[in-house]
Amino acid sequence: MGISLDETCERDLVERLWSLAAFDSMKQISFEEIDATLSDALPDGLRRGSAYLTHPVFNSHHSETEMLRYIRRLSDKDIALDRSMIPLGSCTMKLNATTEMVPITWPEFSQVHPFAPADQVEGYVQMIRELEQMLCACTGYAAVSLQPNAGSQGEYAGLLMIRAYHRGRGDTQRDVCLIPSSAHGTNPASAAMAGMRVVVVKCDDHGNVDVEDLKAKATAHADTLAALMVTYPSTHGVFEEAIGEICGIVHDHGGQVYMDGANLNAMVGLCQPGHFGSDVSHLNLHKTFCIPHGGGGPGVGPVGVATHLAPYLPGHRFGPTQETSIGPVSAAPWGSAGILPISWAYVTMMGAKGMRDATEVAILNANYLAARLKVHFPVLYTGANDTVAHECIIDLRPVKEATGVSVDDVAKRLVDFGFHAPTMSFPVPGTLMIEPTESEPKGELDRFVDAIAAIREEIYAIERGDIAHEDSPLAHAPHTAAALMGASWDRKYSREQAAFPNQAARIDKYWPPVGRIDNVYGDRNLMCSCPPISDYEDVAD
Repeated sequence: MGISLDETCERDLVERLWSLAAFDSMKQISFEEIDATLSDALPDGLRRGSAYLTHPVFNSHHSETEMLRYIRRLSDKDIALDRSMIPLGSCTMKLNATTEMVPITWPEFSQVHPFAPADQVEGYVQMIRELEQMLCACTGYAAVSLQPNAGSQGEYAGLLMIRAYHRGRGDTQRDVCLIPSSAHGTNPASAAMAGMRVVVVKCDDHGNVDVEDLKAKATAHADTLAALMVTYPSTHGVFEEAIGEICGIVHDHGGQVYMDGANLNAMVGLCQPGHFGSDVSHLNLHKTFCIPHGGGGPGVGPVGVATHLAPYLPGHRFGPTQETSIGPVSAAPWGSAGILPISWAYVTMMGAKGMRDATEVAILNANYLAARLKVHFPVLYTGANDTVAHECIIDLRPVKEATGVSVDDVAKRLVDFGFHAPTMSFPVPGTLMIEPTESEPKGELDRFVDAIAAIREEIYAIERGDIAHEDSPLAHAPHTAAALMGASWDRKYSREQAAFPNQAARIDKYWPPVGRIDNVYGDRNLMCSCPPISDYEDVAD
């Protein structure tokens, strides 16, 4: 008989369990006697000498009503998906439906220990296996591992498998990883961690991989080429029309293709990376497959592989493994298993048709935005028929040169309109990358376009000389209620223009909790609202 206890168990429970299991001749267990005979395993130097949870937030709310209002005050400070589109390009901030979220609160999932014996969690393992099969069907890969619990871990695992594959064939010299200049920043970091040398491949004027430069680099490193890391659709928000040719070039020179799956929201149901040439991909369940993405919570970045890489999938001593496995890349056998029911429920309820419909609407929404926004700002990259994939990039560099208005100004002014900012200056400095996802209705897309149009009019006023940039609402955004209600107002524009820049802002006004801050100063100088460090000096002494 085995008994598993956690930190919620108290002495009384342990003593009652002992009384049930002990033979008549056994002495009743006593914690007091055990305490008297056992030495404390915790060294004196590691004992806490200070108080903890002393901040008022931990001891000011003594009723459910107080806690409810505290949480409401926090939520009112945030621009979350429950009140606005979050158009963060390449991040796929989509609806996390309540029906998908509820199961992770059930004890059958939330109270399973990561190392529980498999025969005690057969239903849990069945759900995991079914999700693996679903992801194989979505991607066209032969096998999937759910162990990596972040996209970056999925990248790392994918490259480790490629390295193990080459070594298994005796190609120990293959250590060059080709990476397009448009790649996510984690790509070169993952390659370096996997012991590979990074060689950058150029992109053309349309944001695509420069095929001729790829050929040249692949030829130059033919004997040492290990892999190509490519994002599809590209980080520039377009479908690489030459993706099949790109994969073929790498394979012809002895390398493997790692495809970054961060943009899978433009592919599910339409195309499968396992069928057009890639050998391994990571997927972001905390993007495409509806696990919440914000707040630094747990993610899942599983890897899908072609048949020849399946023997090298991550393994774990307390879970599935094989002799040729690269070993664990996460502490638990199935990574962040507690949140996998979200994606299982999403795929199950959507079905094949629903998944395809979602992808098509995501692409349609992005192209609708691109078509309307290009009237106000240039859309930097487009593909065939002047279309984009699931996101678009608008170029503010000409505006910056003409007026001094920066992407920071536009992003912060959007807050006054009640919008979370798009992705700023990635992958191209001085631009905004916008991804609406399939979750947004046309009315919300139009509201966003109207906000951009109003901001463009404020920029036109600067261009005409009606107001200087440093005196404009753009330079001072966002505007807090405290600033607007102050006794004096010495700015060159009205309080009304600051707070209610268009009619939509009057109907449902979001009040920013803080005004303009110096981003660079904040990055270089850590600031915190916690008790000052001086409070801890006595303890340190």
